[in-house]
Amino acid sequence: MISVKDIAARCNVSVATVSKALNGYSDISREKRDYINGVAKEMGYFPNSAAIALKTNRTYNLGILFFDAAHSGLANEHFAKVLQSVKEEAESRGYDITFINNHIGKKATTYTEHCRYRGVDGVVIACIDFNNREVLELVESGIPIVTIDHVCEHTTSVISDNIQGVRDLILQVYKLGHRKIAFIHGDDSAVTRDRVTGFCRTMEELGLKVPEDYLLVCPYRDTKTAAKMTEKLLDLKASPTCILYPDDFTAIGGINVIKQRNLKIPHDISVVGYDGISYAKALEPPLMTLEQDANRIGKEAASRLIQLIENPKTTPTEHIIVGGKVLQGRSVGELQG
Repeated sequence: MISVKDIAARCNVSVATVSKALNGYSDISREKRDYINGVAKEMGYFPNSAAIALKTNRTYNLGILFFDAAHSGLANEHFAKVLQSVKEEAESRGYDITFINNHIGKKATTYTEHCRYRGVDGVVIACIDFNNREVLELVESGIPIVTIDHVCEHTTSVISDNIQGVRDLILQVYKLGHRKIAFIHGDDSAVTRDRVTGFCRTMEELGLKVPEDYLLVCPYRDTKTAAKMTEKLLDLKASPTCILYPDDFTAIGGINVIKQRNLKIPHDISVVGYDGISYAKALEPPLMTLEQDANRIGKEAASRLIQLIENPKTTPTEHIIVGGKVLQGRSVGELQG
């Protein structure tokens, strides 16, 4: 690696003179500055990130804390898109990305300690248990934070409009004549609570009762549990005509059970997903689902975090709500009368 000393030796000047030239100081001539910078470029010199951090008090490095309870990681297409968008926006603004965990080498640490060790300027937190003690410690650490799909006090957040998303799906299903609508929702989380609120509120507005048997729990991306919950619904004396699933991937478990019973979608029963992943569009029939705007969610999260880092005194705490859109698909049939 080329050092300032190497450049000084080549140019036959002092290290201090090289430092001044590289940092644009005006107390040396422009001709000398241009000469030294030209030699540095020719030699392949690039400033050390630690040195930049000492001078600017910034590393241009954003942390991402992402833990998928289903252990699907970046195989979770929705969050993979969100994080890719975070990465693209960060890189376009001159920042790198580091994934945060709770160990350094083989030594166990807290998330906050890892952030301090890596020297990140700020952190995007997504898809994690916000009741976890280490997560709460990080949120309260003073490090700039933006959360995705969760609101923390005094912290900027970017939230998918889950209440409106479920509402839009129910209204579309209702428009097609369905009145017996069941909802297999995810485990307890801010996202799930908003979706259940959207479901119950919309059903009430439409004058539809929701039997207790129609509200079941299934972890996100858990096809086995989704299959079991679907069997329960199909076995009811007054079984639903339409089932909503926690996400598109989970819906696969339900669809498999329906097909095993020689039922046809949507002729015998209708199904609805959530997220709008590519697989949902490739199914036959294509799944009706709510496509979340993953690209905008990620871009907003990175952009707001960089604003907090670069302008901490003038950037307010905000809660940005990002809407999605219904993909009609063909998995919901029209009921007559």
